[in-house]
Amino acid sequence: MKFFETSKYHTLKKSTYISLRWIGIIGQLLSINIVYFYFGFDFNFILSNIAIFVGALSNLFLIFIYQKTQLSDRSALIFLLIDIFQLSILIYLTGGVINPFVIFLLIPSVFASSNLGLKTNLLLVSATIFIIIFLTFKSKELPSPLNYHFHVDDYYFYSVPVALIIALVFLNYFAIIFGVESRLRKEALNKMEEVMAKEHEMLSLGGQAAAAAHSLGTPLSTIKIIIQELSKQLKNNKDVIQDIELLSSQVERCNEILKKLSLNPNQEDEFIDEDQSIREYLKEIILSFKETSEKNFIFNFDQDSNPKKITKSIEIVYGLRNFIGNANKFSNDKIFITVKSDNENTEIIIEDDGEGYPNDILSKIGEPYLKAFRNNLKKKSGLGLGIFIGKTLLEKNFAHITCRNSKTRSGAEVLIRWKNIDLMKI
Repeated sequence: MKFFETSKYHTLKKSTYISLRWIGIIGQLLSINIVYFYFGFDFNFILSNIAIFVGALSNLFLIFIYQKTQLSDRSALIFLLIDIFQLSILIYLTGGVINPFVIFLLIPSVFASSNLGLKTNLLLVSATIFIIIFLTFKSKELPSPLNYHFHVDDYYFYSVPVALIIALVFLNYFAIIFGVESRLRKEALNKMEEVMAKEHEMLSLGGQAAAAAHSLGTPLSTIKIIIQELSKQLKNNKDVIQDIELLSSQVERCNEILKKLSLNPNQEDEFIDEDQSIREYLKEIILSFKETSEKNFIFNFDQDSNPKKITKSIEIVYGLRNFIGNANKFSNDKIFITVKSDNENTEIIIEDDGEGYPNDILSKIGEPYLKAFRNNLKKKSGLGLGIFIGKTLLEKNFAHITCRNSKTRSGAEVLIRWKNIDLMKI
């Protein structure tokens, strides 16, 4: 774990931070000059203004040199420490903890606690406490222009830093709690937006599928007519006839699928029986691929793997078909399908012996319209719709999907996991 947290939610908006710093710098400049010239207090005026000037320079650095719109944990820590030490110099030169403006030392850490990571907050709080303790015992006396000396009793004097530290701790605690709750709400909102985006993509894909079904009807009819003509002309060639019969069955299958896309996607699928176990579902799907693929499908399952039959779900069937079809597409020769089950979970592991997911897209697996950039995969690369559709369909049916490169084989791996209690809800 890195010392500095780098979550996308642990950031400061640069423009807001710059504006607040300008307000603080202008306030410091006015206070120093009013106290020195108007009230006649004698302190190191030049050094005080130099400290303010350093703060202004750091702000100009943020504006003109630091190009990012957000301050990360690390960057925010550096600039907030600058703020704390710059203000501590001013307090040091103007009376230490008896200076009423010492309360402003709490602002940087409290401001950061709701936006930055816990470790960064602890560093800022620790630095602030150290500065408060230092200013309690070390500071320049602020000579008063008045004729009498203002005396502060020890118990009151030392109660000031104690009160400041207690206030610092409590304010930071409540700000951290608020920040955590705010980030949780933000994360929940982002997840909701992702779900809605997926639903939108599926609706869009549904419209595209219906249009494709309508457009493909005519060419499939033409293919069917040509198949009939070829079967008449080549009826004496047994080898060719077998291929023609297989082609004809696949055309019929395409027609059935297109009917579901264009009319009623929830109607019965003749190719898969109802109320089957996950093992039986997979056997049917694998068998359908073996009819058209020359690849080797190796199906492994525990003898005691979940035997319970589940209510038919077209979404699960097509989701599994998409992942198995993707493995078939990218494998060199073998596709490994394994079913594991215990009292709590049922897992399906789909592996291939291909080259695996390219590293440049590994973190984006499951997004629609995803392209692989590896040169030797370009001929087989698609839009990533197969994985996206399969993932979306299965997740709607309580599945948890993990896409990664296999640890035991050369190719890609998809882990599909259900809790048995969820599987029975389908």
